[in-house]
Amino acid sequence: MDRGTSAAVRRLRLHVRGAVQGVGFRPYVYGLATRYRLGGFVANDPHGVVIEVEGERAADFVTALPLEKPPLARLDDISVHAVGAIASEQFCIRASEQGRVSTRIVADAATCKECLRELFDPNSRFYHYPFINCTHCGPRYTIAERLPYDRAATAMKRFAMCRACADDYANPGSRRFHAEAIACPDCGPKLSHEIADIAAAIATGKIVAIKGLGGYQLLCDARDDEVVCRLRQRKQRDQKPFAVMVPAVDAVADIADADSAELALLESSPRPIVLMRSRERLAPAIAPELSRLGVMLPVAPLHHLIFDALNTAHARSGESWAIVATSANPGGEPLLIDNREAERRLAGIADLVVTHDRDIVTRADDSVAAVVSGRTQFIRRARGYVPEPVRLARSVPPILAVGGALKSTVTVTRGNEAFVSQHIGDLDTAEGVRFFEETVQHLLSTLDVEPVIVAHDLHPNMASTRFAETRGNRLIAVQHHHAHAAAVLAEHGSAGPALALVLDGFGHGSDGGNWGGELLACDGAHFRRLGHLAPMKMPGGDRAAREPWRMGASVLHGLGQGDVIATRFKSQPQALRLGAMLDQPGVPATTSAGRLFDAAAGLLGLCPVQSYEGEAAMKLEALVRSPHIAQDGWIIERGVLSLAPLFERLAARIDPVEGAELFHGTLAAACVDWIGRTARATGISSVALSGGCFLNAILSEEIVRGCIAAGLSPLLPRQMPPNDGGLSLGQAWIAALTLLEQQDLEGTA
Repeated sequence: MDRGTSAAVRRLRLHVRGAVQGVGFRPYVYGLATRYRLGGFVANDPHGVVIEVEGERAADFVTALPLEKPPLARLDDISVHAVGAIASEQFCIRASEQGRVSTRIVADAATCKECLRELFDPNSRFYHYPFINCTHCGPRYTIAERLPYDRAATAMKRFAMCRACADDYANPGSRRFHAEAIACPDCGPKLSHEIADIAAAIATGKIVAIKGLGGYQLLCDARDDEVVCRLRQRKQRDQKPFAVMVPAVDAVADIADADSAELALLESSPRPIVLMRSRERLAPAIAPELSRLGVMLPVAPLHHLIFDALNTAHARSGESWAIVATSANPGGEPLLIDNREAERRLAGIADLVVTHDRDIVTRADDSVAAVVSGRTQFIRRARGYVPEPVRLARSVPPILAVGGALKSTVTVTRGNEAFVSQHIGDLDTAEGVRFFEETVQHLLSTLDVEPVIVAHDLHPNMASTRFAETRGNRLIAVQHHHAHAAAVLAEHGSAGPALALVLDGFGHGSDGGNWGGELLACDGAHFRRLGHLAPMKMPGGDRAAREPWRMGASVLHGLGQGDVIATRFKSQPQALRLGAMLDQPGVPATTSAGRLFDAAAGLLGLCPVQSYEGEAAMKLEALVRSPHIAQDGWIIERGVLSLAPLFERLAARIDPVEGAELFHGTLAAACVDWIGRTARATGISSVALSGGCFLNAILSEEIVRGCIAAGLSPLLPRQMPPNDGGLSLGQAWIAALTLLEQQDLEGTA
């Protein structure tokens, strides 16, 4: 190509940061540069992708670059500088540059449409191959060992590419150019069982364990109540709901009522489990006494192949197949990922265990989400979303935040990004703690970060706190509900001032008390407790959190009706002595909003004893169709919100549906009144809404609606769950603000 010596011929150097490795970005750049007849090169480097283009249309290339990017690419920043021309005739793709890493890996992505077409094309060399993928889909984070994201640094390094795959991998015009997980039946991973055998097992009432993207899953027929009950018995999971997978989005209408936002979320590349209203057409044992059902679409090629075999060889007249798809983690432990361990540990649960020989480097559970107030709200953020970072309002020092004890996550900051780990789970087992420690090490190593400080919960006896104390770093302890509030502010790019309503189960208070329903003022790294829910006694301590009837009895005692506890809860052996226990000094008390839900459920005769966390609250929510407000149902004095008038109504043995609707409507109205009075007194109109109780869609939507009507600006968590899964982000933001404030003070000293 003859460029001559025209002044219009110039060479530009671009640096692109973001999720640009392993997503087909380099072949995209190659194709774009070729279209504009440019010379130069593109390469991965530790910071992202570096590009040099030379030619008359270099400026056009820069303009077009972000417009047609591959579907999984995320461009955070593009810097452009003119450099000296070197008369480059060709454009090429260079090998990755090494160095200190500041780029990132993208999350795993569901099978794309092009791969799905090839999966079922008899003329394709990928026909019925359960590990088909390309740069637009497939495993990423779960197989990556380190950065830069190259095949040698993934679980695919042991699979030598055949000639056909090597040609695709080296061809810039191929969708599989530098697709690090590329494989085919001749050279890639192998499944331990035939698809037909897996489908036959499910169709004949068997429980099947399969190795998924981020761990093992248990599958069975979702319309067969007997097999679902058998799964519950074997997994020792009494009532907690199971998720259900259907073959395609048009099959959803048969089992659930979903709006367009829910269906769009369901079909998105991360393929989360989406909560939607059940039509109660599946086995009753899937989600006992709940109104919402967790639904997901196939994520991996293996899922598509199983449904295809079911629909072909085991077709059902008038209804599509739906299968239970639940995590294979015995006894609440972390997901199983090792083949031998899975075969051993799942032998008493699954009738068939299906393995393959591609290792899972990082376990990641399925993400769970809902649509609240028209937008996505996470219940569990994991596969498909991690390790996508939260962009912070400013660059901060490198920080490790270790979260809490339940629904654990950890956060690592790098520059203006906060990387929140996948859902780890509860740290009440040795296996859970080991997974937590593995996650910390993997995240720090992958991001190449050495933290200058470690943030942890204020509670001294949490496993995460004890881990922080062993690190040898400087420590910052963060109050639990302050962290909940800060997580919301961090993702909204705010350091305050803001109000925060935190409705939660339990958190160690600054005064050593048992907090959980808090109204805070947040400003920078600091907070003030402006108000709280009226304290309630917890007879039996932590046992009251597991047995809602005890909180119902506590309310009766507080209303002066302690003499009816024994008869009201006569099915409970301890009821005879509970009234006397509540009369004694020293009974622990709490301001927990979670215990409010338990008390209401206890009084209404719902779920006297819980088999899983949040069961009573979820069953209470399931009864609500239209929330109602009990006039004069609350009292606010000196910042303390009491719902005693409402509980007098609930104690009168009213219909459970009426009681549930009164409880939700009145609690929401009381909270809006509480926030509104405080906003007027402080002059602060922005309010962060967080805590596990905001997983309740009715409560969230009613409070948001009420705040907007009152002229307030409510902020809900959107990138993180409102429960303890968001704690580590809030801890990291508070630690960052603390360090920045200290640096500012030192700078002015």
